Formats: sequence, structure tokens, C-alpha cells
Amino acid sequence: MNIDELNAVARAIVAPQKGVLAADESSPTIKKRFDSIKVESTEESRRRYREILFTSEGIERYIGGVILFDETLRQTTRDGKPLAQLLSDRGITPGIKVDKGATPLALFPGDKVTEGLDGLRERLAEYKQLGAKFAKWRAVINIDERTVPSPFGIRANAHALARYAALCQEVGLVPIVEPEVLMDGAHDIDRCEAVTSQLLGAVFNELDAHRVVFDGMLLKPNMVIPGLKCPEQASAPEVAQATLRCLLRYVPAAVPGIVFLSGGQSPADATDNLNAMNAMGRWPWQLSFSYGRALQAPVLAAWQGKEANVHAAQQALRRRSELNGLARDGKYNRSMET
Repeated sequence: MNIDELNAVARAIVAPQKGVLAADESSPTIKKRFDSIKVESTEESRRRYREILFTSEGIERYIGGVILFDETLRQTTRDGKPLAQLLSDRGITPGIKVDKGATPLALFPGDKVTEGLDGLRERLAEYKQLGAKFAKWRAVINIDERTVPSPFGIRANAHALARYAALCQEVGLVPIVEPEVLMDGAHDIDRCEAVTSQLLGAVFNELDAHRVVFDGMLLKPNMVIPGLKCPEQASAPEVAQATLRCLLRYVPAAVPGIVFLSGGQSPADATDNLNAMNAMGRWPWQLSFSYGRALQAPVLAAWQGKEANVHAAQQALRRRSELNGLARDGKYNRSMET
């Protein structure tokens, strides 16, 4: 493990104005997105869509890294260039999703735990050979108003995240540690803050116990927001204040960057909330984005599976990326959406 190299990769991903494009949708997930625009999900249609994303003009100004799915890491452009190499040639760091998804945690109703540790050391070594420089593992934390998640559910996911992160650093890949408290349900922002605090505390305790070097990792947490069914939704400043309280209490200053997931927020809301945090001052870590749907929804709407719409789709990605780049500096406002 070369700590300086890991740190350099992590810092390149969250360089000024830059963040992460999460293009790591599994085959079932991207099928749902293609279904929404009436496009058949085939290996070729998925390959073409990712090629459209990665060849969009100007995105290298705002996209520091891209998370790929296993299939995508093995695919090439129409001209035969590996997609990971295409990204690297543009100065964008390619990465890979390595978890196997969340399953119910036995004997703990409502809790889930992420699988995929078996054989991970070997898979990480292969992914590095294929061009990946970082990896991502998502822990899914269900939440209700009172009893879920359980303390053991939090501990089980924190332990798995730490084992994954240690294996990444052992092989020379930067781990993106993603503990996500879901925004489904009717819980309020205070409940989300309490659970997020418990989760971040447990995660960093486990990372430290596993000897993970904080300088060579990135954190991908949820923002602290009310559940979608909560009657009282929060403003961007309220979300920013609650989120920053959690981060300042539990995230070591040595972590180079925090790349928030959008978690089902609208593209504008995800950008607005990120902007509010950066507008409040400078923090020990870079506060950036790792958005999937919040970057891709406008692209899919513009593309519709038609080659005639490729330029419009790429312009939509560039514009959405640019707005999030502005949010990195606290210079975004809603009027820019029109």
C-alpha cells in the first residue's frame, strides 16, 4: 500500500469543481431507467448509453471520477477503446462498484446487510488490472420513526464497510465508503440526523480498528434529510446545517473528500443542498458529489434512445455537471435551472 498514491488519487477525484458520476447501475436498475424511456436494455444499448455519457464534451472540467459496473469496465467504444481507458485519457479516474447488493439481515426485521466480501481480494486485483483506480461499496440502512435500524444492523454494515476498505487499500485502490441512510418513509430530519450520527460513528470506529488509512479514502454518505413521506420537508440551509453537524462530529479531517449521494432527490434539490453546505464556509474536507440519477435523469430524458438526440443528451450531462461544479464553490442558485 502506497499511502501517497492513494491520497493523490482521492484528491484528484475531488479536485476543485469536480465530483463523481455514478454510472454503476446494475442490469436490473438500468433496465428500469431504460423502461422509463421505452428503450430495450441490451448489452449493446447499455454500452452505447455509457459511451454517450463518457464522450460528452467538457465534462472533464467537472467530473473527477466515474463509478462503473462490472459489465461497463469490460466494454469498449465503437472504435474498440476500453471505456476505462477512454476516461483515463480524458483525465477522469475510473472506478468500480464491488458489492453484491443488500439482503435482509437474518433475525433483525427491517435491517439489511450488504454482501460481496467472499472473493473480494481477487476481484479487486482483477479490477485494478482492468484499469480501475478506486472502488465503491454501498451499505443500505433502512430507517423508520423508532426502531429501525437496530444497533446490530448498524454494526454489521460498518464492519463490512471496513473490511472492504482495508482490502481495497491492500491492493492499491482508493475505497469510497458509502453508508446510506435511505430517505424512504415518514421520519423527520431529527430522526435522520440521529441515525446518520450513529452510523458514521460506528463506521469510523470500524475503519480505524481495521487500520484503514483515512488519507487514502473517500466517504459517500447521505445528506441529512426528512423521509419522502414526512409532512415537514426541510429547506436547503436546514439540510446543510444538520448534515454538517454529523460530519464535524464523526468524520476525521484527514479524509480528503466527502462525495454525497443524491439518494432519490431531484437533480435541483441535490445541487441546492450541496451548494448550501459549501456556501456556509470552508470545511476540513472537500464537499462534493457522487450522483447517479441526479446527473443522469436529464440525460435519459433528452436521449430517448435515439442517435439524433445524442448531442442534446451530452449537453444535458455537461450542464448538470457544470451546475454541480458551481455548487462545489457555493455559487449555484435555482435561477440557473431555467
